[in-house]
Amino acid sequence: MKTSNAARSRAQRLLELADVRLDGDRPWDIQIHNDAFFARVLVQGSLGLGESYMDGWWDCESLDQFFCRILRAELDTKVGSWPGLFEGLKARFVNLQTPSRAFLIGKHHYDIGNDLYKCMLGERLIYSCGFWEHASSLDEAQEAKLELVCRKLDLQPGMLVLDIGCGWGGTARYAAERYHVEVLGITVSEEQAAFARQICHGLPIQIRYQDYRSLEGTFDRILGVGMFEHVGSKNYATFMGVVRRCLKEDGLFLLHTIGVQQATARCDPWIARYIFPNSKLPSAREICTAVEGRFVMEDWQNLGAHYDRTLMHWFHNFQENWSSLRDGYDERFFRMWEYYLLSCAGAFRARANQLWQIVLSPRGVPGGYRIARDWRRDLSQEAEGMGHEEIPFSMRGSSRG
Repeated sequence: MKTSNAARSRAQRLLELADVRLDGDRPWDIQIHNDAFFARVLVQGSLGLGESYMDGWWDCESLDQFFCRILRAELDTKVGSWPGLFEGLKARFVNLQTPSRAFLIGKHHYDIGNDLYKCMLGERLIYSCGFWEHASSLDEAQEAKLELVCRKLDLQPGMLVLDIGCGWGGTARYAAERYHVEVLGITVSEEQAAFARQICHGLPIQIRYQDYRSLEGTFDRILGVGMFEHVGSKNYATFMGVVRRCLKEDGLFLLHTIGVQQATARCDPWIARYIFPNSKLPSAREICTAVEGRFVMEDWQNLGAHYDRTLMHWFHNFQENWSSLRDGYDERFFRMWEYYLLSCAGAFRARANQLWQIVLSPRGVPGGYRIARDWRRDLSQEAEGMGHEEIPFSMRGSSRG
């Protein structure tokens, strides 16, 4: 009993630093259903916090506000984690993202059900941060992000574009339809590849189930949107070397990735076990080290604040469609997915995580790289002015009801 009381008292003192109360009535306060929660979290850290939520040991009306507060207060640095220590040592000395392991993330995360992602991600199934500068809906924010990416790459008709980590094909399709380019998209997810081939049928797009290290050929433009988080620090130099080899001398490469302020050897232990195995968020220094000697840094933009809103929309869609999903996923999965989406939203709101768009060129753009930051326009009128008849686009499946 003394041990339990001591653990509760220490946890309470830590939570007070973030203005979070035990069994309080504010949205970010937490309600404890099992007193073993305190010792579990103090010993296991992030892993214990997430697993105990999945087990129903505690609840919170607003997990996103809770995580924003505890991360702002840096409570994640004030508790121990033996599982985290072990994972950190393993990541430091073992390459967790070798070619033989490259497809594990696809099977574990991206192949769990297109019905889930159709419900959650919006019309184009874009699983990366939207751009909310002038958007009022998730679909508008995702289209604005795709437009921003295409403009930063200065896509021109007839170009050959490589999309590394093409997802369900939404980015490739947008670029081909709006900018009249040819696209090769690669993914480590079989479900994504099959779906992307279906929705890109009839367009100059090829989709391959392939790891980036086996790429051949050269391209006018290359993009990697939301995949660099799975590359791993031991492979950053290899990745940049592949991109440099495949990019034409006058080409451009756009990297869109979540990033962290300080380099770490591992991913968050709970995220690594349940959501993204063998993944790791890069730091700015790690990216720059891999870029050095290979590319000229042309542009670096931080869109991290936009990811908070994107994640909250994903969670709303997931929650609203749960009745049509629950036959294929149990209640523990619901709590796991809820915890994943809302904890990440809180991390971006606290600015603990960032989202970077980086533009690189092999030798520097002659005269300097320019991108119009205010690119608002009527996209449909421009498409019509280009003499292009846009193909109707809808991915809304029966799972939406």
